[in-house]
Amino acid sequence: MFTAPAAAPLTRRAVLRTAFTAAVLAGTAAALAPVLRARRPRQTLTPAPFAEETYRGRHIAVDLAGTAVRIDGRPLHVMRRADGSYLSGINHFQSFTTPLELARAAVDELGTTQLALAAPHHGG
Repeated sequence: MFTAPAAAPLTRRAVLRTAFTAAVLAGTAAALAPVLRARRPRQTLTPAPFAEETYRGRHIAVDLAGTAVRIDGRPLHVMRRADGSYLSGINHFQSFTTPLELARAAVDELGTTQLALAAPHHGG
């Protein structure tokens, strides 16, 4: 008959190795926790409020921060200039004081043409 070998008695070395390993794992977890927490996307409780209007039959929506402009639900790429004015890819030779004014000018320039679904991006 085969008998299982007897378990080795706990030595001081084995206890210290286990404690050291546990301490290293706990320290690593504590150091990585803020990094991993920061990588998660932050949830906002309320979306940014939009100013909406219909201009020449087109629906314009502008968030009040001026960072997002949509014409008929499609994004219009908006850039903020150093002097505080705005410009877009539709009329990039002219700047406007507000994003709503910029969106109206873009509707005038577009006529019946729709914006592309994907916003253009640089360097691609």
